[in-house]
Amino acid sequence: MEFRVKRAPRIEAEITVPGDKSISHRAVIISALSNGVCVLRGFLPSDDCLRTVQAMRALGIKIEHPEPDMLVVHGKKRLLTAPAGEIDCGNSATTMRLLAGLLAGQSFDSRLVGGATLSARPMDRVILPLRKMGANIVAEGPNETAPIKIHGVKLRGVRHDLNISSAQVKSALLLAGLFSKGKTTVHEPSLSRNHTELMLNYFLVRTVRDEDEATSIFGDQVPESRDFAIPGDISSAAFWLVAAGAQPGGHLLVRHTGLNDTRTALLGVLVRMGAQVREAIEEVDQMEPRGTVEVTGAPLKGTVIQGKEIPQLIDELPILAVAGALASGTTIIRQAQELRVKETDRIAAIAHNLRAMGAQVVELNDGLEIHGRAQLRGARVASFGDHRIAMAFAIAGMFAEGETIVQDVECVRESYPGFEKALDEFANPKRGRLTTPVISSLTPAKVDEE
Repeated sequence: MEFRVKRAPRIEAEITVPGDKSISHRAVIISALSNGVCVLRGFLPSDDCLRTVQAMRALGIKIEHPEPDMLVVHGKKRLLTAPAGEIDCGNSATTMRLLAGLLAGQSFDSRLVGGATLSARPMDRVILPLRKMGANIVAEGPNETAPIKIHGVKLRGVRHDLNISSAQVKSALLLAGLFSKGKTTVHEPSLSRNHTELMLNYFLVRTVRDEDEATSIFGDQVPESRDFAIPGDISSAAFWLVAAGAQPGGHLLVRHTGLNDTRTALLGVLVRMGAQVREAIEEVDQMEPRGTVEVTGAPLKGTVIQGKEIPQLIDELPILAVAGALASGTTIIRQAQELRVKETDRIAAIAHNLRAMGAQVVELNDGLEIHGRAQLRGARVASFGDHRIAMAFAIAGMFAEGETIVQDVECVRESYPGFEKALDEFANPKRGRLTTPVISSLTPAKVDEE
């Protein structure tokens, strides 16, 4: 399967995007640990999230799926049962890492396996801190990679001072802490996504934010069953937001999307690059802020992306690299070495594809230096089996002369089922897309100048 993309007409649209991938994973796991029935609306039925659903079913949790974006999860008061066989996480690193934390403190053994892409990704970053808690966990692959064999034991709460900010690792340790004796504390160099902490709090599990900004959880708590509505995924909206922001005069309104402030750094970068961005938080009743984002396009200029922004932009960096190629001046991305160990080496993949489309790019050990305002040309580019690379270069094709072909895009189903249809609608605006005037009541996006 491939995407064939040509230069897009002027963007003037109002859209929604599917449910948040990160929140969907966590909602399934935490509701499964609750003391009753939970209805989850807005669930993302992507390949990755469905792996988490299947894993929890394998652990004895009844989960009904009456509609594509709706789940009914029957919590069993933290009582999980031994799986009949190994648990296949597909290519979902979130599933594997969160389950490693969840299963380390159970009373049974388990084994987590994955596809070729996942089996090449490092798991020592979650295994080593879990061992500090007493976990008996072994990576059976070379270089601390999957499969992961877990012998369930009683865990003890400890303090973790992580070298790299990672929402997946933090979440795994907090889940392990829920099944540990005493207090488990996780401190990161800079704040990563806080969906797990917010969701635990929403399900009435107590966590504490310490003076040094570490997060602590106490063991033996049972989540209270509650229904939950999952907002749209701003990481999915990012592709369309950048497309509109890079097109002078383009205008896009994204409704019902998540506006958690650990996820909106993208908006600040777009503002720095010259786009007009406004956001309005409309709901906060379920802990996760959600609302509307509006972008009006303008000639973009290069920027520097580094430091504390990086953990909160890790999924958006591929599309921001495309924005850098479309901007005047130089865009520099540094301290993003985490991109080397995602679904593919995203730094190398971005550099390879941008060069194929005529951009000037310097590949750095920890990022990229992109010399922008090149006239991109259509080319045949690879997805490298990475959903975010596939989608980012589909957007690049909307700004290129000639046709761009993105190969092997089946991976997009991992995070954004329906992307192909949305791409077609952007390329063919007469097919029923909505146009919407600018909404003046929105408030300017927050900008992190650091």
